[in-house]
Amino acid sequence: MYEIEIGRGKRGRRAYSFDDVAIVPSRRTRDPEDVSTAWQIDAYHFSLPVLSAPMDSVASPATAVAIGQLGGLGVLDLEGLWTRYEDPEPLLAEIASLDAAIAVRRMQEIYAEPVKAELITARLAQVRAAGVTVAGALSPQRTQEFWKVVVDAGVDLFVIRGTTVSAEHVSGRTEPLNLKRFIYELDVPVVVGGAATYTAALHLMRTGAAGVLVGFGGGAANTTRRTLGIHAPMASAVADVAAARRDYMDESGGRYVHVIADGGVGTSGDIVKAIACGADAVMLGAALARATEAPGRGWHWGPEAHHAVLPRGERVHVGTVAPLAEILEGPGRLADGTTNLVGALRRSMATTGYSDLKEFQRVEVVVSPYQPA
Repeated sequence: MYEIEIGRGKRGRRAYSFDDVAIVPSRRTRDPEDVSTAWQIDAYHFSLPVLSAPMDSVASPATAVAIGQLGGLGVLDLEGLWTRYEDPEPLLAEIASLDAAIAVRRMQEIYAEPVKAELITARLAQVRAAGVTVAGALSPQRTQEFWKVVVDAGVDLFVIRGTTVSAEHVSGRTEPLNLKRFIYELDVPVVVGGAATYTAALHLMRTGAAGVLVGFGGGAANTTRRTLGIHAPMASAVADVAAARRDYMDESGGRYVHVIADGGVGTSGDIVKAIACGADAVMLGAALARATEAPGRGWHWGPEAHHAVLPRGERVHVGTVAPLAEILEGPGRLADGTTNLVGALRRSMATTGYSDLKEFQRVEVVVSPYQPA
């Protein structure tokens, strides 16, 4: 393993972001129409390897349904405005119009409203009524409080998502969530994360999770690197977690855990490189917040932006580029990798000669000698 001497008393491992790497063509090319971007987690099949990030700027019940109808998976934030207020639309409009100087403080006030169990049930029922796969996300801190409400509401996939989630959380004040026992006793598949290292991911896989989210502090609206000094470059993180999946398959006798890149996946090229490094799918935040239907109205933020004690995110302006259908499947009308995301993935797979996502994980990856504009 290649290490760099930072100083005489400290060495560091070289890690790579998606901007640092590129894929290269092989001896074969294919027709893009012959390429499949489908994937499956547990019993649920999807034609697009895309999950929406559970963020209020990205996923409302309506957009979760729309993403599902397009072939992806919409994931609702079950601690967001849609489960705190009967009608959050005026508050979403207010957040989009806030002056930067008061944005964090005002968002803290808005999100101080308690989460209501009956609204969790109502929002998930709205998605289920549309006939698409139902997914909702809670933080580890809220999972013990609301998991039964979520399961009783008929969720298909349960997402436990935090800035980082470990299988060995230690607390001297409260009894932590026992992930292994929780997942074992649950009747629905669980996707859990984020994790950013081989060891952390392997421990999460041993809990029985169906999927692991990979990422820490790399999203467009995340300031974790500035506030906590913690960051995991995504190309290396995905490759490390993919290695954990390989070794866990040997350890478990063939049980496959899906790897989902979550954070730092803002353009179609990032999606391509995430899957090339070993991801089965990607969770998109800013990329979908740019849709005309997105609840954030051209703005993007996550739960870290309104943390009551230590905000580690911010509300960022990502703009509005196209309807959701054009962002996911085109036709693309911009050349910057923000539209026709899956079409670009399909084209890249065809150009390098691969017919499906599992094959494409074997594509050659190089460290790019330049930083493209």
